[in-house]
Amino acid sequence: MTARRIFTDWAPWVERMAIRAPGPFPIFFQAQLGFDDWVAEVVEPRIRLISARGPSGPERVLAIQRLLRLAVVVTLLGVLAGAKVQMTPVAPVAAVAGQPAPLGSASGGEVLASGSQTPLEGDTAVAVPQVPVAAPAPEPVPAPPVERTVPARRGALPVGKGMWIWLADQAEGGDPHAIVKRAKDVGLTHLYVRTGSLKEGFYAADFLNRLLPVAHAAKLRVYAWDFPYLDNVDNDLNRALAAIRHLTPDGHRVDGYSADIELKSMGVNVTPATAGHFGKALRDAVGPDYPLIATVPRPDPRISGYPFAEVVASFDAIAPMVYWLHRDPANDMAGAIRDLGRFGKPIIPAGQAYDSSGEGGPPGVPPRPQLIRFMQTGDQLGAAGVSWWSWQHASQEAWDAVRDAAEFRLPVGDSATYTAGQVRAYQTLLSSLGFPTPIDGAWGPGTDAAVRSYQEAAHLPVTGVIDQATQDVLLTPFAPPLK
Repeated sequence: MTARRIFTDWAPWVERMAIRAPGPFPIFFQAQLGFDDWVAEVVEPRIRLISARGPSGPERVLAIQRLLRLAVVVTLLGVLAGAKVQMTPVAPVAAVAGQPAPLGSASGGEVLASGSQTPLEGDTAVAVPQVPVAAPAPEPVPAPPVERTVPARRGALPVGKGMWIWLADQAEGGDPHAIVKRAKDVGLTHLYVRTGSLKEGFYAADFLNRLLPVAHAAKLRVYAWDFPYLDNVDNDLNRALAAIRHLTPDGHRVDGYSADIELKSMGVNVTPATAGHFGKALRDAVGPDYPLIATVPRPDPRISGYPFAEVVASFDAIAPMVYWLHRDPANDMAGAIRDLGRFGKPIIPAGQAYDSSGEGGPPGVPPRPQLIRFMQTGDQLGAAGVSWWSWQHASQEAWDAVRDAAEFRLPVGDSATYTAGQVRAYQTLLSSLGFPTPIDGAWGPGTDAAVRSYQEAAHLPVTGVIDQATQDVLLTPFAPPLK
């Protein structure tokens, strides 16, 4: 008796279900048909051969067990192979008018089970369900880069090294590009430019129009300065405001203003009343966030009547004129910082780079060692910056000393490598820009927080470290807020 005869009653049903069964079930019936054929063609002849040879009962059972184990393995492999074929999605192919439907298609375009071309007579074709193929995940769209911005809460005070320009045509012939190049070559961070006089009023519009765009592009701040005589405070005020409010054709303004308020011996009507009135009126006109620097004489017992308190009251920083003539520059610097420190404002001394022989000093511009000692003392005792009077008078030796001095440079990187003076310069700059921190020369939690706050406002990585990107933004000039 063959395997076909054994399954005579249900073999047609298996063949039918191999075509009609729903979903993935046809593969199991197809596997059963394949197994039946294999048993009939392979297993039964082996059994007959064993029976003809007449082995013992145990041997016969063992042989049959081996064949059945092999049959199970082959059946499983067949099921897996069939599953792989059956589950592979096949796109439906529509019949073209006038042409027969493709093999494996029903008349409606549905794909029939594998191994069948048309449905059996009287049966309904069963479409193989299509397994949807997931669309590929869209590529993530990168966020647009966040552009850096220059926080402009308040205007910046001058830190680092600066130079005073009195007569523009005597500073590199008035050529803005030559001025900026020399300034950058020696490491200057700012310039003071005279912008008016009692007789001529505000006269620097043309020079500022040419200088400011070039200087600002090079990250060089420019502060206007003038010489108020305080006989007519309103005139002095209007002249100062003309410089402060002057807008170049391409939208630049000066970065701050310094009032050079001299002694009575120089014809200035400086009294507590006039000085206080000028300072208050100027502050009221520009608002609380505009940087104002009071340039004053070096404190000395011989000028005890000078009203320092009233002069500096409305200003953000003090720039004492420390011209030592025949004295020790270190002692003069130390005395100025000591005497003016009581006002609690940043001190940015102006040093002597001119020939003071007409004032009782030795002939010639002070030599390099004196200039270096002046900067060293200021750095050690707490000055936030330093500047020099003046561009047109400085010798090449003076320029070289300014360039070579290690003091009042602004480094980047690990704050542990900064000197106290360098820390103080950054603290002064951050505080003046509206990111307050103690100004004590020590890099503590307050300074770290101020740097982080500034970086966040500037759309920079918030690290608490002044890297090159952070310094670039810190030193970028912008039009200070005006009332």
